[in-house]
Amino acid sequence: MTRLLAYLEEAIAALWRNRARSILTMLGMIIGSASIIAVFGISRAATSGITGTFASFGTLPVSVLVDQSQDYPAQAAIAYRDAATVANALGTLAIAVQPTWQRTGKIAAGSINAYESVVSTGAYHDDSTHMASGRRIDRADVTSGARVCVLTADLGRKFFPHGNAVGSYLRIKGERFLVIGVWQQIQGSFFAAITSGAVLIPYTTFHDVFTPGPVDSLTIYPAQNGNADAVGRAAIAALQHIHGRRAKYRVENSAAFVTSFDNVLNIIAVGLSAIGGVALVVAGIGIMNIMLVSVTERTREIGIRKAIGASRANITLQFLMEAIVLSLIGGGIGMGIGVAITVGAASLLSKQLGVLLIPYLLIVSVALGFSIAVGMVFGTYPALRAAALDPIEALRS
Repeated sequence: MTRLLAYLEEAIAALWRNRARSILTMLGMIIGSASIIAVFGISRAATSGITGTFASFGTLPVSVLVDQSQDYPAQAAIAYRDAATVANALGTLAIAVQPTWQRTGKIAAGSINAYESVVSTGAYHDDSTHMASGRRIDRADVTSGARVCVLTADLGRKFFPHGNAVGSYLRIKGERFLVIGVWQQIQGSFFAAITSGAVLIPYTTFHDVFTPGPVDSLTIYPAQNGNADAVGRAAIAALQHIHGRRAKYRVENSAAFVTSFDNVLNIIAVGLSAIGGVALVVAGIGIMNIMLVSVTERTREIGIRKAIGASRANITLQFLMEAIVLSLIGGGIGMGIGVAITVGAASLLSKQLGVLLIPYLLIVSVALGFSIAVGMVFGTYPALRAAALDPIEALRS
């Protein structure tokens, strides 16, 4: 350890003697490290925000819809009663099966009138999202076909600007609906936009009030997250048993969509990191070049060291230590810049995606790993070249 510290001290002294040259050499390392850390940190933070928000939605459902590309899609239309048949066929594979509709209807509260989306829903909830006030639709509401509704946060503010939504009434298609709850605003404008502007009512009530005809889709919650594909196939088989083998359906797996979205983000991050990696390779070549120059300039010094007993290993370690120190300093500065960029970008993205988690420990580990690797890989050849010098020839130079 004492010998390593001595080599470290010598390396720092050697770099300081040629500080202008060392700083210029480190620029490539700084730029490469900063770019990789920024891209890696931002992508991981964005992925954590997206994954965390989707996780708050609980078990992601499988949606079964009529394939509109078939010759006679009307023959495959899913009837309201089919939901119970499919639920019986799935058995323990599914936790809940519910018919789903979405229609635009005229909604009124006092003097406020607007056309908004009315969406059917069931009593199954295993998410961790919160209500701003009131409660959710429960099994009793669904069983009795109660005239109750739940509003998203934006509609709660729109129809009841004074905040007295729960306990008040809306008129939907001429029917009075009691507002029993208002959802809390989801953090992040991206998710708030795709989950806004809806009035939720029990699907039994939706069927009675709107008489909408065939359901838009069957929403099925698998009993196991990894069993979505099997649930989709079983649901299609049950529907084809009802409507005939020629009826065609398609399955939309929400969990697979989230996984694909994460994979796309990871691929983009890898691609951009590879671009930053090119800058690191260029920086490594710069380090190799400057170390070769240093070996040439210090040939006589190397000869003297060998003459007084320094081994090849000692010379190799000395010059390798200089390359690693040069790389570490550049990588450390680049890491600081990259972390600053990541924090700034995360603060902006949090407005779109909600709370983001920055993996600081992973970022530091990656930065140190890359820095040490670049120093060792590109510093090895100059160090071996220095160690291979003949001491007699070196002293004559």
